Amino acid sequence: MSTRARAIPLLCLFLLMVLAACGPTATPTAGLDTPTAPTEETPTAVATPRLAPTATPPPTPPEGGWIVFESERDGDLEIYLMDADGTGQVDLTNSPGNDDWPSWSPDGTRIAFRSDRQGDLQIFVMNVDGAGVTPLTEKANNEWAPSWSPDSRRIAFVSDRSGNSEIYVMNADGSEVTRLTHDPAHDYDPIWSPDGQRIAFASYRSASADVYVMNADGSEVTRLTDNPADDWAPRWSPDGTRIAFASFRDGNHEVYVMNADGSGQTNLTRNPAIDLDPCWSPDGTRIAFTSNRDGNDEIYVMNVDGSGQTNLTRHPANDWRPSWVGGQQQNR
Repeated sequence: MSTRARAIPLLCLFLLMVLAACGPTATPTAGLDTPTAPTEETPTAVATPRLAPTATPPPTPPEGGWIVFESERDGDLEIYLMDADGTGQVDLTNSPGNDDWPSWSPDGTRIAFRSDRQGDLQIFVMNVDGAGVTPLTEKANNEWAPSWSPDSRRIAFVSDRSGNSEIYVMNADGSEVTRLTHDPAHDYDPIWSPDGQRIAFASYRSASADVYVMNADGSEVTRLTDNPADDWAPRWSPDGTRIAFASFRDGNHEVYVMNADGSGQTNLTRNPAIDLDPCWSPDGTRIAFTSNRDGNDEIYVMNVDGSGQTNLTRHPANDWRPSWVGGQQQNR
């Protein structure tokens, strides 16, 4: 065989080896024809969910904050919202059932309340505009008086699920319900201290109702009031130094204030009418309350020394239980 004849198959073999060697390079070379594709896809996939809003931001309270309260002006109990000066009163619940005991979350985004719309008295939660109503407790029990922890993660409330009115706590979604009080007397009206370390409440552990305080886990119960008349509805001041409460000690219902240790108990309303349901303003300078001095129950406001008592709701129907939110702090 000639040298030329032997060279042809060798040349063919050499060309096959070159093509084989070039094969793996062909794929990345083809990919480089669109060099921007891989660099654009990765950041776009990450950025899209980060830029998309997860929820509609809640509306901002006006100067002075908002007050929610319960009213029977629609023929049953409904929860209303108004500005702190009494303007802009609007029905939030608009339900055929009875809705009452409203309580603002400290972040101002939700309102806990009691309702019988599903038959039994349960704790519900809703958004500021009344949307998103969700039950938190079970239908088989009667629950009421919800109170948010300062971090908005837990809710204290009263339940008769043990056969007696006791104070419980649960997560803000209704999970992990824990009983805090264990006493044969009725315990009710829980309210968290601004630092989240304690809960004030009312109890019939003595011959009459008195105001007590305990640690947030239910330990170290201490009695703050000791009067033959009933004391109830304690409410912490935003700075945690004082507690407003209702009392029958003067022969009718009045709003009192005392230091957080129970000292310095002082009558603020001094009116022959029935005054109940104290509630501090977010800045601690005023107290809202319920009074029937105008012939029916209305929401009033006064300065912390009892001066300047003013009717806010001015409606022929009965209004009760104000709960105030706005600014940097929350009050129930």
